[in-house]
Amino acid sequence: MRVTLPDNSDLELPDGATGLDAARAIGPKLAEQAVLVRVDGRAQDLRLPLHDGEPIQILTTRDTHDPDALAVLRHSSAHLLAEAVRRLYPGVKIAIGPPIENGFYYDFDFPEPVREEELPRIEEEVKRELAEGREWSRDEISRDAARDIFRAEDEPYKVELVDTAEGDISLYTQGDFTDLCRGPHLQNSKPIKAFKLTGLAGAYWRGDSTKPQLTRIYGTAFYSQEDLDRHLEQLEEARKRDHRRLGTQLDLFHLSEHSPGSPFWHPKGMVVWNELEDLRRSENRRRGYVEVKTPLLYDVETYVTSGHYENYAENIFFVSSKEESDKQFALKPMNCPGHMLLFGSGLRSYRDLPIRYAESSTLHRDELAGTLHGLLRVRHITQDDAHVFVTEDQIQDEIHAMVDYARFLYDLFELEPRAELSTRPEKRLGNDDQWDRAEGALEEALKRNGLDYVISPGEGTFYGPKIDLHMTDSLGRSWQMGTIQLDYQMPMRFGLTYMGADNQEHHPVVIHRALLGSLERFMGILIEHYAGAFPFWLAPVQVRILPVGEAHHDGAQGIALKLREAGYRVDVGEPTETIGKRIREAELEKIPFVVVYGDRESEESLAIRERGGAQATLGLEDFVAKLATL
Repeated sequence: MRVTLPDNSDLELPDGATGLDAARAIGPKLAEQAVLVRVDGRAQDLRLPLHDGEPIQILTTRDTHDPDALAVLRHSSAHLLAEAVRRLYPGVKIAIGPPIENGFYYDFDFPEPVREEELPRIEEEVKRELAEGREWSRDEISRDAARDIFRAEDEPYKVELVDTAEGDISLYTQGDFTDLCRGPHLQNSKPIKAFKLTGLAGAYWRGDSTKPQLTRIYGTAFYSQEDLDRHLEQLEEARKRDHRRLGTQLDLFHLSEHSPGSPFWHPKGMVVWNELEDLRRSENRRRGYVEVKTPLLYDVETYVTSGHYENYAENIFFVSSKEESDKQFALKPMNCPGHMLLFGSGLRSYRDLPIRYAESSTLHRDELAGTLHGLLRVRHITQDDAHVFVTEDQIQDEIHAMVDYARFLYDLFELEPRAELSTRPEKRLGNDDQWDRAEGALEEALKRNGLDYVISPGEGTFYGPKIDLHMTDSLGRSWQMGTIQLDYQMPMRFGLTYMGADNQEHHPVVIHRALLGSLERFMGILIEHYAGAFPFWLAPVQVRILPVGEAHHDGAQGIALKLREAGYRVDVGEPTETIGKRIREAELEKIPFVVVYGDRESEESLAIRERGGAQATLGLEDFVAKLATL
């Protein structure tokens, strides 16, 4: 057989040859350094056979920043962690241990609780394994044989995984540890030059709160110590920026087990929230959107019609009525069914289109408890949502306008968007012709706007393809923000029509659009992006006046009143502590401007401290003029 190398040359191999065989055929040094083979863009274990005509790329220990090369290194590191834990904690039960972005984790069911302080001991055991050296071997066995092995080892989680696994069953062994795993894995542990355990958390088995809670140990690994050191510095910076920590420190919000996944917004948090809402409303008005409000509760038949009951039921909260016990209702997880009903409430003409409905409404999604994460993954969701009903020939102009709107918003927050075109999933509504047209329209819009994009096969929604807009924050982390989805299906399912210029009824096309996305999530991202130091226009408190003593209190209040009358958010730091301590508190709260008011201060001469350390003396009139430029 022949395979194709990255330079488009062919490599002839015997039938059944593996990726490692291909590396050996090219050269012994390549075979020694090989960690993975990429086959037609897909990561594959070196031990697996290749097939005739496949394009391949051998990844080696030199590909230190390639995501697939890092993933295989970290996957193998997770198995070393499991081996170490089982040796140190007899009776522990092993669950799952995948690579994740920036590292890996492994879930364990310990006989006794394990604390964070024990991680260095586990890490030392892994380093001992690395010093001894480990090699990985792969075996494919029958499901019954695998079940027998893990039952004999009293590993119930592995038995369950065997019972629910799809396809062939494969095992990987290193040292005296054998794990159920699809791979891929390193040939040996030599490439793992840097290993670090980074944390410990609780996690429900399979993310289900009705199942046992396990202990999740997080770690990371790199091909060099320098890369690990750089990563640990980023982790420390991320810890300082963690929105959950800053949310408490800045008195923005809190989370409670009384309503898991539903933030409680404090007054200062609501200031930021309302600034975002004001921005959304004013820009929507400017761009021809009309504000609507639809119910939170619908009968289940609404979601049967929309297709959500069949394709999204596991994420919907269902409720019942005491009076109508035979009728089931649901809290809305998205606004689109309500907007379909709005459009269908009257007769429509082609002259009415496009109709742009906007709604920032409370939504609820039944996310698994184990997946909830601060503001970034919640059950109570508020989107800057809109649904635009268009004719076929209006699609391009509307999507073009939406991309322009998105760019405007992201520029305000100094975020650079990247686009991803998510195409038809296996589970979907409609026929291929409709999907071809929808995907083609979105791709044309991306090209028209000059947006670089990648295609994400199968990641579209069940009713249509979508453009997902991602951006990278100041720590280099990628976030999905906005989404633009083109949908031929839902208007047809709701029987929506408009009268065309030909006096015939036509189905409109709907564009689902959220640009900030979930406001909860966007708030979490902004807090971390700015490390809590919001730009002046977003800051909950823009100016704090600090009277040096009781004698200066009335003067400070007078300055505060005039700044409020000028439209600024101002508070007065009462003189209950020393002035130095109150200045430090204002710095920790990341307030943009602090005015110290004592014997020498007046409206003509204010002592002003800017966030970041700059100091100046300005009259009140000049200070207000300066604030107006921000």
